[in-house]
Amino acid sequence: MIWLLDVNALIAALVSGHEHHEPVEAWLAGLSDEDGLATCSITELGFVRVMNQAPQYRVPIRDSIRLLTRFQGNQTRTVMRLTDDRGVADLAAWVKTARQTTDGHLLGLAESHGAHLATLDTGIPGAFLIPRS
Repeated sequence: MIWLLDVNALIAALVSGHEHHEPVEAWLAGLSDEDGLATCSITELGFVRVMNQAPQYRVPIRDSIRLLTRFQGNQTRTVMRLTDDRGVADLAAWVKTARQTTDGHLLGLAESHGAHLATLDTGIPGAFLIPRS
């Protein structure tokens, strides 16, 4: 199984001070050896943007890129980048508001690669909700 981590899951996985770091770390540790992780251009850019802009982090861009690159080069578990050729015409019918567009896009992207979107966000129909406890 391939798991596309959305931005919030990616940040929780990589930032030990994140409020959901421990449950995400436990979920990752419980994955089978055959499971792989994935990012995409949107989740990578979102990670770098949030890490730089969020007041609790304020991580310089280059440092965020290094952190993400180190995660992607992890020798314990495969981390791949999903290519993205999906456009707005591919958004699911449940996408009704601007706040849902990226979630809908990521869910469709994961599905188009035979992967599952893993998130901490309860509002994405069809995504896998990472347990918080």
